Amino acid sequence: MNAEAGAGAVPADQKIAMQDLSCLYEITRNLAAATDLQEALDKAVAILAAMKKMENGTVTIVNPLTLELEIEVACGSTAAARKKGKYKLGEGITGRVVADGEPVFVPCIGEEPLFLNRTGMRSEEQKRKSSFICVPIKATVENEAALSEGHVRAQSRCIGALSVDRCYGPDFGPQAEQDLRFLTIVSALIAQTVHRIQSVSREKDALRRENQQLRRELSAKNRIEEIIGNSSRMQEIFAMVHRVANSNATVLLRGESGTGKSMVAKALHHNSGRAKKPFVIVNCSALPETLLESELFGHEKGAFTGAVERKMGRFEQAQGGTLFLDEIGEISNAVQVKLLNVIQERTFQRLGGAELLKADIRLVAATNRDLEAAVREGRFREDLYYRLNVFPIYLPPLRERRTDILLLADYFLEQYSRENGRKIERISTSAIDLLIKYHWPGNVRELQNCMERAVLICDSSAITSVHLPPTLQSAESVGGAGRPLSFAQAVENFERDLIIEALKQCNGNQTKAAERLETSLRIINYKIHNYGIDPKQYKVK
Repeated sequence: MNAEAGAGAVPADQKIAMQDLSCLYEITRNLAAATDLQEALDKAVAILAAMKKMENGTVTIVNPLTLELEIEVACGSTAAARKKGKYKLGEGITGRVVADGEPVFVPCIGEEPLFLNRTGMRSEEQKRKSSFICVPIKATVENEAALSEGHVRAQSRCIGALSVDRCYGPDFGPQAEQDLRFLTIVSALIAQTVHRIQSVSREKDALRRENQQLRRELSAKNRIEEIIGNSSRMQEIFAMVHRVANSNATVLLRGESGTGKSMVAKALHHNSGRAKKPFVIVNCSALPETLLESELFGHEKGAFTGAVERKMGRFEQAQGGTLFLDEIGEISNAVQVKLLNVIQERTFQRLGGAELLKADIRLVAATNRDLEAAVREGRFREDLYYRLNVFPIYLPPLRERRTDILLLADYFLEQYSRENGRKIERISTSAIDLLIKYHWPGNVRELQNCMERAVLICDSSAITSVHLPPTLQSAESVGGAGRPLSFAQAVENFERDLIIEALKQCNGNQTKAAERLETSLRIINYKIHNYGIDPKQYKVK
């Protein structure tokens, strides 16, 4: 019975080999499926601890910038301990393994003077009982010089080290050698995983850069010269305009007054296949109902009192081109019915006429009204709303795209300076602050008028806060709501702005700034010190 049991027992060395294979299988399966390097290495050292009783498993990787060894993962260690575990090449056992590319076995950690224990993870008792095994992690790289000659040669480069602690019995020699071979295989698997994950990361980075470049190119391609704006909201508008421009779909432009709906309507026309045909604008709110109907569809001679001759309507004038109906929410119910018929049938009749005329036009409408509320209240026909709302484009107010404010201000400054023969080079810091803080209820149109006024009253080379309208210099934009500036604060702000502008124009030279402001150097120095102004920052280097 005992003989039979002994005959069926698995030899110890075979049992160890089976354990190694099982452990290698788990590590290989984990590393092969890994997408995150640190997570994969954490699992690998945890498997070594659980299946091979290899404690304190640590993976150190060479930092390519500092050329120092840094702990990537360390089983059971804290973040603070890992941060301490940095080694220079050749320093300590780990540093020597990476520098030489050869594994090291230390029978007793406590008796090895080269063992630094920087992480402080091991107690004195552990150091007396434990052995230490450290193997290099070698990555295979292609020899670029050999590749240029048409040959493929591989070179090994040590990128880090794998180390573990293990307690052995008295006769540890054969087992230690087997563990050394085993860990060398594991280190090779880790090297492959590092190479794979880093390659994938580089490819992702390359794809991300390429994607960003394509987005920039697409953004430049979609750029509409007539419309100023680089914000993400405006980039979306440009993309939508290019997407719908060449179709015949009806476009409904939504947004507050002054957001640039007419500019977008022109852009839709000029970027379409109808660009060489007429672009006709009708402001629906500017005409009474009777005149609007005649304006849109035209009339025959004698159609009504005062119709002394035939008149061509805007639909006829826009044949082959684009008809832009601005403020579409203002039209009466009677005109809505006729407009719906034209959109559906693409035909119309002049007032007092019997001839059926074709309407070969692209229709673009715009409104700043809440059409949905008007439909619910019965002021706007629901069927007409759906006919107009085929491709809606919402134009954001200026306060929702503040990054475009300075861009627009510079554009209007250049435009009105040229028109009025002024040499105004820039907008001062104080004026920029006011422009950015203001809420712009009139949107781009208000900003345009504001800059035209500033150019007309400016007598220097820069627009300052005093050239801007009083509405921009309210308590909310200057001192905060409910906190109006005192007289002394207002004077201080004004003086500071004047001194800063003079220093900018004089390249930080205080003497020249004093001459420019027609005051003494002593007073300028006093004010600069009092207001905490640093003249050096206005020197052009």
